Amino acid sequence: MFETTSGGPAIDAALLTVRIALAWVFLYYGAAKLFSAFPGAGPNGIHQTALYMSQAAHLRPGEIFALLAGLTEFGGGIAMALGVCTRLAGLALFGDMVMATVTVTWATGLSSATSPPGYQLNLALGALALVAALVGAGRFSIDAIISRALHRGGDPASPSGDLAHTAQT
Repeated sequence: MFETTSGGPAIDAALLTVRIALAWVFLYYGAAKLFSAFPGAGPNGIHQTALYMSQAAHLRPGEIFALLAGLTEFGGGIAMALGVCTRLAGLALFGDMVMATVTVTWATGLSSATSPPGYQLNLALGALALVAALVGAGRFSIDAIISRALHRGGDPASPSGDLAHTAQT
């Protein structure tokens, strides 16, 4: 779950960039759904989001799907920002974008001039989330710290690993 491999500084910087972009967008939309933050981000608050889910997306009960989408987006955004449980968060966010595409934006195609807009944003965000799920968070993440600690016998501060094991070899 926490396993992450480094492909060098450029790959780690790219993964950090992907995570920051995903965090920014999903925190924005998740906070709008859950806390009525950011007017203009679509349905604002659980009640409006629930109505939208039941009417436009045909997902019932709307309250459950509104809460599920809001928690997935807000929680996934936090996870991406910190780089913790990145693979799981990436899968959840990918699933969120697949659901949004299938239930709301697929019918309008790849177009931003319609209402609702097309699935281009869902496609881009879903692809980035899938990258995070498949590759992991990279070196600049809590996942990397946890992975190093698990491989060292639990001491994340030790740069050379388990001292007892090092002394024996």
